[in-house]
Amino acid sequence: MTPENLTWARVVSAEFILLGITNRWDLCITLFVIFLPVYLVSWLGNMGMVLLIRVDAGLHTPMYFFLANLSLLDACYSSAIGPKMLVDLLLPHATIPYAACALQMFVFTGLPDAECCLLAAMAYDRYVAIGNPLLYTTAMSRYLCLALLGASGLGGAVSAFVHTTFTFRLSFCHSREINSFFCDIPPLLAISCNDTSLNELILFAICGFIQMVTMLVIAVSYGFITGAVIRMHSAEGHQQAASTCGSHLTAVTMLYGTLIFMYLRPSSSYALDTNKMASVFYTRVIPALNPLTYSLHNKEVKEALRRTWSQFCCPGRGHS
Repeated sequence: MTPENLTWARVVSAEFILLGITNRWDLCITLFVIFLPVYLVSWLGNMGMVLLIRVDAGLHTPMYFFLANLSLLDACYSSAIGPKMLVDLLLPHATIPYAACALQMFVFTGLPDAECCLLAAMAYDRYVAIGNPLLYTTAMSRYLCLALLGASGLGGAVSAFVHTTFTFRLSFCHSREINSFFCDIPPLLAISCNDTSLNELILFAICGFIQMVTMLVIAVSYGFITGAVIRMHSAEGHQQAASTCGSHLTAVTMLYGTLIFMYLRPSSSYALDTNKMASVFYTRVIPALNPLTYSLHNKEVKEALRRTWSQFCCPGRGHS
C-alpha cells in the first residue's frame, strides 16, 4: 500500500470529536431539556403544515405548494442535526465517523441554499398573486411551480456537492476536535493542516452568489408588490397583502440574517464560539418558528386548521 493510500485509509477510518456547545454537565442537561421540546415542536409543526396543506383542498394553490415544500425542508435540516445533538448532550464524549460527518455536511449545506432559492420563488409567487390575481392560477402553472422547485433543489445539491468535496479533500492532521456540535465548514477548516484560502474563497463565492441573487429576486418582487399595494384602494386588499407577505418576510429576515452573519464574513473575523451560538439559533430556533409564523399570521391556514380539526376530531358537527 502506498503512503498516500495508507494516509487515506487512516483518515477514512477515523472519527471526529465534537466539542459541542459546552463541556459543563449541568448545562448539557439544561440544554437537553430545552432543545428536546424545541426539536419536537419544529418537526411536528413543519410536518403538520405539510399534512394540513395535503389534506385541505382549500390550500391546494401554488402559494401553499411552496409553503409545504419549505416546511419539508425545515423538517429535514432540523432532523439532520437535532437527534444527534440531543444524544451527544447526554454523552461524556461525542464523536462522529468521517463518512457520517461528510454526509451531515452535504445535507446541511444543501438544504439552506435550496431554502434560499425557494424563498425567492415564493416572493415571485406572492408578486403574481397580488399583482395579477385574476391570472394567478394560469401564470403560476403546475409546470412552472415544479420547475422552480426543481431549480431550488438543484441549486442546493450543487452547492452541497462543491462544499463537501472541497472540504473533505483537505487533510485534518492538526486535530480531530471540531469546535461545534455538528460538521460545519468553518470549524473543519480550522483544524486542517492545508492551505484553506481556496475553500474560504469558494464558501464566500457560492454563498454570496446564491444569497445575492435570491435577495435580488426577493427585493425586486417586493418592489413590484409595493407598487401593486399602493394602487389598491380597498383596506381589505391591504390587509390581504399584509397577511400574504408578512410571514414570508419574517422567514426571509431570520434566515438571511443568520446566514450572512455565519458565512459571509472575512475569515479573520470568525469566532467559532460566536458562530456556535448563531448555529444554535439557525439549526434549532428558525425551523421551529417558521410553522408558527406562517400559521399565526395567515388567516387561510388558521381556517384550514379549524376545518381539518372539525372533520377528523368532531365529525358530527360538520353535518349538524
